[in-house]
Amino acid sequence: MPPNRPKVKSDAHDRPADGHERGRDFLGEAEIERLLKAAKRGRHGVRDHLLLLLLFRHGLRVSEATTLRRSNVDLDQARLWISRLKNGLSVEQPIAGDELRAIRRWLALREDTLPWLFVSERKQPLTRQAVNYIVARAGKQAKLGHIHPHMLRHSCGFALANKGHDLRLIQDYLGHRDPRHTAHYTRTAAGRFEELW
Repeated sequence: MPPNRPKVKSDAHDRPADGHERGRDFLGEAEIERLLKAAKRGRHGVRDHLLLLLLFRHGLRVSEATTLRRSNVDLDQARLWISRLKNGLSVEQPIAGDELRAIRRWLALREDTLPWLFVSERKQPLTRQAVNYIVARAGKQAKLGHIHPHMLRHSCGFALANKGHDLRLIQDYLGHRDPRHTAHYTRTAAGRFEELW
């Protein structure tokens, strides 16, 4: 038997050369549809579906979603103001028709005048833990395994890249100040390779 060799701590040479060479941490279009459908089930289905829809469509971080206020939503102009965190670029984004309908449904159910867009049963803004739970539960119901909220942000980036949008536009949409944070979406987009053969 060969002698036991001491374990050597891995160094930079053992790591992937590029940051995008990591496990798949996003959902495809069909998986997003399954997740959103699953989110509709349950006592708070209207709220939970809207939450996941906005997390995905606008590439929101959890803390950006939990701090959204009613005043950030302009229903007449179909616009959403997003205050990006982590020194990101805050932007106003258009709200698609299905999002607009989902927001109206949720607000019509509300009997409070609280300023936050997403509230719990206790009439408090949703916590990070609550959002993690809601997303994970929907992932389980949709039979997608363990899903976490940041996967929806990544899914947004990859979906935009697959539609052929350029790096700068996706960078601005997600609020990245550094293009390196956006580059892996465009580098690994399947759409780039469609017409090679």
